[in-house]
Amino acid sequence: MATYAIGDVQGCFKSLQALLKIIDFQPESDQLWFCGDLVNRGPGSLETLRFIKSLQSQTQSSANKTIVTLGNHDLHLLAVFFGAAEARTKDTLKPILQAPDRDDLLNWLLQQPLFHQDASLGFCMVHAGIPPQWSITDCQNFAKEVEAQLQSSKVKVFFQHMYGNEPSGWDNGLSGWERLRLITNYLTRMRFCTPAGKLDFENKGRLEDRPEGYIAWFESPERNQDELKILFGHWAALQGACEQPNIFALDTGCVWGNQLSALRLDDKTWFRCNNQEDLPKEALIKSERSRL
Repeated sequence: MATYAIGDVQGCFKSLQALLKIIDFQPESDQLWFCGDLVNRGPGSLETLRFIKSLQSQTQSSANKTIVTLGNHDLHLLAVFFGAAEARTKDTLKPILQAPDRDDLLNWLLQQPLFHQDASLGFCMVHAGIPPQWSITDCQNFAKEVEAQLQSSKVKVFFQHMYGNEPSGWDNGLSGWERLRLITNYLTRMRFCTPAGKLDFENKGRLEDRPEGYIAWFESPERNQDELKILFGHWAALQGACEQPNIFALDTGCVWGNQLSALRLDDKTWFRCNNQEDLPKEALIKSERSRL
């Protein structure tokens, strides 16, 4: 039995299948963790969602159950479904929204957490990161606040309040929709922040592109998460490069023509496959720029 954490698939279904062949995935014994952004921008979002849902349905035992944490693109899909957001020009969500099993797929997606930890393996996983002033326990508790909204009768209202960049920094006194919005932004959108955790939403580049006064969330000297190793995705420009101990960047930009990556947690071995999709010219140009 092995456990593999996989970076942002974003609808790159062919690439996911190729990666599973590389790792010789055995569904009856191996466990897969997906760090979010299962869908969008890639050509196979519907197939990806159906496949991962089927894996989780088939593996109900705690020993090999498929784990998913929600990413910003997954939440965007749900917001569009609930009428709280408009589909964007570059979205590839239409096949899901028109699928006969749409409701079943999206109800399943709503049940997935924003944070997962496994103390026995010594790892936790989140889509974007954990703000420096939060402990692992804080993160788990705050994630549950958002998860409770996603699984409640207020889910549509939650999505109506989810979008926005304010507040940009944590305050224990935050309440209501502002609190939930910031928790969501930390867990699904964060890249650069100040050492105290104030977010920058504009810069999506490499570490050397950090804005003045900002650092990568995992570089903060104030970081308070030493209990477990942290897996995260979301930041394709890192290309999996992260030199901080116990921090593992899973997103290697498959949807931009690069690679899809898996980390075997048991021995920290990386596996990667090249993108297998037919991507639009825009994605390939972005891939080339990311190598400069």
